[in-house]
Amino acid sequence: MSTLPPGNEPILLAFSGGLDTSFLVPWLSENYKRPIITVTVDTGGIDAEAAKVLDQRARALGAKDHILVEAKKDYFEQVIKYLIMGNVKRGQMYPLCVGAERVMQAQTIAEYAKKLGTKVIAHGCTAAGNDQVRFEVALRTLAPELTILAPVRDQAFKRPDQLKYLQDRNLTIPPYGAAYSVNRGLWGVTIGGKETLTSDGSIPDHAWVLSKDAYSNPQAPEVHTIGFEKGIPASLDGVKLDPVSVIEKVETIGAKFGVGRGIHLGDTIIGTKGRVAFEAPAAEVLITAHRELEKLVMTGRQQRVKEMLSGPYGDLVHEGQHLDPVCRDMEALFVNSQARVTGEVKVQYHPGNAFVAGVTSPYSIMAASKGVYGEAAGEWTAADALGFSKMVGLPGMFWTRAGAGQDARMPGAQGSAGPAQNK
Repeated sequence: MSTLPPGNEPILLAFSGGLDTSFLVPWLSENYKRPIITVTVDTGGIDAEAAKVLDQRARALGAKDHILVEAKKDYFEQVIKYLIMGNVKRGQMYPLCVGAERVMQAQTIAEYAKKLGTKVIAHGCTAAGNDQVRFEVALRTLAPELTILAPVRDQAFKRPDQLKYLQDRNLTIPPYGAAYSVNRGLWGVTIGGKETLTSDGSIPDHAWVLSKDAYSNPQAPEVHTIGFEKGIPASLDGVKLDPVSVIEKVETIGAKFGVGRGIHLGDTIIGTKGRVAFEAPAAEVLITAHRELEKLVMTGRQQRVKEMLSGPYGDLVHEGQHLDPVCRDMEALFVNSQARVTGEVKVQYHPGNAFVAGVTSPYSIMAASKGVYGEAAGEWTAADALGFSKMVGLPGMFWTRAGAGQDARMPGAQGSAGPAQNK
């Protein structure tokens, strides 16, 4: 067990209300004989009722005090808007719906530690997960003087043991118990259970959080229009909204259709393969809509160069390296690229699918041309097109001419005698 600096200053516990952090409230209190203050940084998914339940649960578990920090707007400004601008998806499918906020949460908790005059912070991350790295890299970058406790990892506690510990003391049990680990934020939900420990099965229908009835009770199709201003979600169905409100409303719509549901298999920060179920209706819809709007208003070269940065940027955010200054450099390019990404995207919702039906923008490059693709020439003539085709074909023609009569004489070429034929 870790040794703490002398004194009776409180231990500040990053508290999600799940099994790991619920277990830690009484465990830390019993083993370190210090007051426990729980801190929940709300980066989405916590309404007034959920906030009340978290406060009651923390205190019932023995916390001296519970602090809820509203951070959805900051989370959007610091992280999510760049994930949208970069169309960031890990493994070409997972939109970093949970995990991307960990650095910001660590930053907030470090600030509260200073306000409360404590140098001891605890978290409930395991030795096998990504969050331990995200939290600790951020905390050591921002506040290296802090003592960080991670008993679930360092003592190798198992979920059934934690559940029994709480039950033996007649303490409150989180809703999912030991069966599933659920994390929820503004950008989506992740769900881990026994089914995700292997690569060959899905979680059961009842384990989905946002979309559990989407396929068993399919909804009639709907059409909604999302507006963007300089790459940022700005309206829904013609009504101006702040970005967080757009995300929350799009999540509600997409969830009932089961949009954005998946199971991601990828590389963890510590080098293993990992698998997690996720529900990210808002992320799926907004990234898809944003990407199609970009195609209308950006040049091909702009898109390709930005795509080259999206993967590395997503990797850095995923790995808890969001504080690295190179992220500011990439974000600067993202922001500059969005100067004309303004317009509306019409999205058709069907069970399991969000289909982009159309895109409009005052900066449409398509509308700027007098030509019609596949139908009629515009700022060029038929003779121009013929000459262009000839010029474009020149490199291939030269390559073919340079190899004429030579390839047949190359070792290993088809029809030449190989070693076996020369024996």
